[in-house]
Amino acid sequence: MGKRKSRIIYGPILSRRLGRSLGVDVIRNPSSRKNCNFDCVYCQLGSVTDKIQSPEDAVGCVTCSEVVEGIRHYHRSIEDIDYITFSGTCEPTLNLWLGEMIDSIRDISDVPICVITNSSLVGRKDVRQNLAKADLVVATLVSGYEDSFRNINRPAPGIHLEEVIEGLAALSLLDGCRLSIEAMFVESNEFPGNSSDREISRLVEVLEYIDPDEVEVLTVTRPPAESSVHAVDEKRLKEIARYFDDKLGRNKVRLVLQGIKRGRSVLKHENIEEEVYDLILRRPCTNEQLIDSLDISRENLIPVIENMKYRGTIEVIRECNTSYYRVL
Repeated sequence: MGKRKSRIIYGPILSRRLGRSLGVDVIRNPSSRKNCNFDCVYCQLGSVTDKIQSPEDAVGCVTCSEVVEGIRHYHRSIEDIDYITFSGTCEPTLNLWLGEMIDSIRDISDVPICVITNSSLVGRKDVRQNLAKADLVVATLVSGYEDSFRNINRPAPGIHLEEVIEGLAALSLLDGCRLSIEAMFVESNEFPGNSSDREISRLVEVLEYIDPDEVEVLTVTRPPAESSVHAVDEKRLKEIARYFDDKLGRNKVRLVLQGIKRGRSVLKHENIEEEVYDLILRRPCTNEQLIDSLDISRENLIPVIENMKYRGTIEVIRECNTSYYRVL
């Protein structure tokens, strides 16, 4: 079956961190379901075979006018959206028009803008200048050790942890945006995880140097790229958060646990199947997550899901005794 063309504007997604978020995907490369310069072992989109080494190598970059038109003509009211978020199937900073896109969105919307980045390119001044235009930057940092960084993030050649750390420190000094560091903790059957006392102590040293506005402590909640990877248990995650509280200040640290309940939006649907597909393409979802994010009744959702499974558009995968749908 041929690949369905996805929209660059999708959602809203109900996020543990950002509330109700309207997504923007800024690379549309039909030859790849994931356009990134990392191949993170925990990524919910699966593995990437051809990592993009630099923005200059990115194929299928969406233009500023496409993003603005997409938001302007999006068929739902976005009045109850908490953020417009650059994320999706790609690393947003690989598109060097990102800063111009943010400026242009501000001309048509007052909704705060967030960029979720893997931090790979923050060593570049042009990338930092683009990111600084956002209201919030959520940047990943999994370790203060190069070997752990490589085991978990599996970066493209030429990307080094020291440059990432220095870039994040430089970004934190820029005016305009808030910098939140996402500290993703994982365990693995194939390599040492990053939740040991040694790892935590070193990461705190690095975070003190970067001095972000916020640090998020979290673990895997959706099916990861590698089956050998699993979540850090909640007890250990809380221990890490308390240690971060003591070293970084309680006002800076946020423990992100699974589960979020928010009031639903009143949304007008034009094509439920397209909306479901666009959401699952960016992140595997359960029935409940689709119902809550898109304000779809179970009675309307189940026939759509069954039809998509029958036609081979999506598959069912399981993680921690929970069933998720993932695009094929």
